[in-house]
Amino acid sequence: MKILIRPVNVSACTTLVQALTFFTQLSIRQLQNLKCSVWENAVKLAAMNRDDTPTERNPTLADVARHAKVSTATVSRCLNSPERVVEKTRTKVLNAVRELGYTPNFNARALAAKRTNTIGAIIPTMENAIFARGLQAFQEELGRNGITLLVASSSYQADTEEEQIRSLVSRGADALFLIGYNRDPKIYDFLRRQGIPAVVAWVFDQDAVVPTVGFDNFTAMKSLAEQVIAMGHRRIATITAAVHDNDRASERLRGIHAAMAEADIPAEQLSILETTYGIDEGGAALEKVLGLPDRPTVVMCGNDVLAVGAIARAKEMGLRIPDDLSVTGFDDIEIAKISSPTLTTVHVPHRRMGKEAAILLIDMVNDKDTNMKILIETSLQIRDSLAPPRD
Repeated sequence: MKILIRPVNVSACTTLVQALTFFTQLSIRQLQNLKCSVWENAVKLAAMNRDDTPTERNPTLADVARHAKVSTATVSRCLNSPERVVEKTRTKVLNAVRELGYTPNFNARALAAKRTNTIGAIIPTMENAIFARGLQAFQEELGRNGITLLVASSSYQADTEEEQIRSLVSRGADALFLIGYNRDPKIYDFLRRQGIPAVVAWVFDQDAVVPTVGFDNFTAMKSLAEQVIAMGHRRIATITAAVHDNDRASERLRGIHAAMAEADIPAEQLSILETTYGIDEGGAALEKVLGLPDRPTVVMCGNDVLAVGAIARAKEMGLRIPDDLSVTGFDDIEIAKISSPTLTTVHVPHRRMGKEAAILLIDMVNDKDTNMKILIETSLQIRDSLAPPRD
């Protein structure tokens, strides 16, 4: 005998239990002679009391199909490949999805497709806008392809980033978006063994073995330093993030050194102050720079956030920018345009970088042949915070 158990409501369950209790009190002979009217009635009552409407349970693909008056295949195609469904049908199906509150069975789809349609991104910080624009464009492109973004912040800690990489992989991320090359090579080996594609951004090295969408930090900062030197500055200071384990910061610092060397400016004339990224940190660092015996005529900051903080603190100290001190930044985030004075900086096309990185990762997940190295060109934005030195 095959027994099928289906969900029933409390009233139906009570009726069935009463019937079963009644049967257990009968002798074998009584059971043999008993007509099954009681059992039949209990089952009928259970069926009558059972509510099969989608509002009382999770709606299924079949419910959506019935509601929209289309086949289940059409519903599936509409959800997974909407571009293959005519607009009228697609609208009808999506309306049914919304009205019924249907949510696809994510686990079942992931098992069937052997992917989760999620991509993980690990950025160094969420505390300022440095990575916001690029990440936004990255997410938008993923969304257009039905992919969900999972974001983590490593707080510039290598061990934290490694834990997050392993955690995202264990949770089924199909691919990873990472910032910078600097990490233990064992991590790249781990990703290869797991079959997880990874793209690195915010840096560029043609010889790197890792797929990259980024810009040349060395060349970008060297170009800005050359402009600074061309205006007559020789006493230069830089406020930068810690360069250890941060290839973006170290390459920008190397760019300043290279420009100075080409102009025959001794390396010791560059004052270097490392700090964490933040407006207050930029201000505090500027005070230390101005306390140096040989005060610089220009402060080149590792990003716009530090630069804006430096300008604000300089003005609090009674200095005029750029008459008494020039200040430059890097990134060209929106705050650079509204700073007073407006900030001379390096423009990084963050949105293009984010979009291109998403396209590359999607192609890699889908095993498409694609260009694994995409260089994003930067440009100088010469604004009011930079001028020739007075002395």
